[in-house]
Amino acid sequence: MKPFPNSLAQKLTLREQNDSLRKLASKNGCIDFSSNDYLGFAKNEEIFHQTHALLLERNLKSNGATGSRLLSGNHALYSETEAYIAQFHQIEAALIFNSGYDANLGFFSSVPQRNDIILYDELCHASIRDGIQMSLAKSYKFNHNDLTDLENLLTKFSTSTENKKQTTDNRQRTTDNGQQTTVYIVTESIFSMDGDSPDLEKLVALTEKYNAYLVIDEAHALGVFGENGEGLVQNLQLQDKVFARIVTFGKALGCHGAAVLGSQELKKYLINFARSFIYTTGLSPHAVATIWVAYQQLAKSQKERALLFENIAYFNEKLQSTIVTIPSTSAIQSVILTGNEKVRLVASQLQEKGFNVKAILSPTVPLGQERLRFCLHSYNSQEEISKVLKLLSIFVF
Repeated sequence: MKPFPNSLAQKLTLREQNDSLRKLASKNGCIDFSSNDYLGFAKNEEIFHQTHALLLERNLKSNGATGSRLLSGNHALYSETEAYIAQFHQIEAALIFNSGYDANLGFFSSVPQRNDIILYDELCHASIRDGIQMSLAKSYKFNHNDLTDLENLLTKFSTSTENKKQTTDNRQRTTDNGQQTTVYIVTESIFSMDGDSPDLEKLVALTEKYNAYLVIDEAHALGVFGENGEGLVQNLQLQDKVFARIVTFGKALGCHGAAVLGSQELKKYLINFARSFIYTTGLSPHAVATIWVAYQQLAKSQKERALLFENIAYFNEKLQSTIVTIPSTSAIQSVILTGNEKVRLVASQLQEKGFNVKAILSPTVPLGQERLRFCLHSYNSQEEISKVLKLLSIFVF
């Protein structure tokens, strides 16, 4: 075997020296305060058995999709599931991707064009940032959830409703060379590391004022917010004001995959130009059946959502004021402990006591913002929350 390249070995050594080397770990059997399974769907036996029953009912016995959806992989459950997802989210169309990463990569690498502008929150997920990097559009980040900073950028790149140019689409401006420019604003409804949210209503107002297109990743809101878990956008009745939403199924839905929600035209465009959709094998019938069944389960999970929000409130009530946290009303609660060594040590101590709490290290989060990321669930008990917070107060000081 050829020797490992020295340049790569040096990067690994640097990670080890910074105490930031990532490693795969097996499940440890501890009480779950780390997974994204907010409603317990991943371990829900009813979903498991109903998925099997659906496959038998449809006589679907294939273990795989056999090819990309544009070749041989577009089995019957796809169109049925996409139609239901679109109806559930009160939108024209949904297009299923293999994962949230694939959905963001496909959308942002293909939709914004060379003369377009992307304005994105500085804490957007890596999949969004990677997709933006692959785009031909120019991109600029704005300070996290800072709508003043965003508006300053919009005044440079957008045409406001008070002073817009006459074009065929009033959300586009004309560049000096006569080409049209579209401005996309990109954010998340619930941020994966901080657990906080932008002011979506004010954000929509800015979008309308400056004739921009709004794109929102709802990965950590789907299943949690809304009467039936529709997400934060629909909970605020803003679905008609958003150009595209990305919903992922690996969090509260407990399965795998994702979908881009938008117009029929957007779906048609992505089928033709999103490379992460075109050039990959489709999801298996079993995977799509699980998505279908999990969506049916959402309408019956009001009790689980109520328990989850009770636990969120209880966590914040019992958290000592001396513990530094990022304010959040979502299932993600972050305790700031500066330094990789410190946060890794406290996480290890909690795990030794039987609580699976994960350390989030730099460079995953900015230097000085290292943290313990508590993920709360409907199935966590208040006794478990009290115990882990008591231990936290001991280990931190």
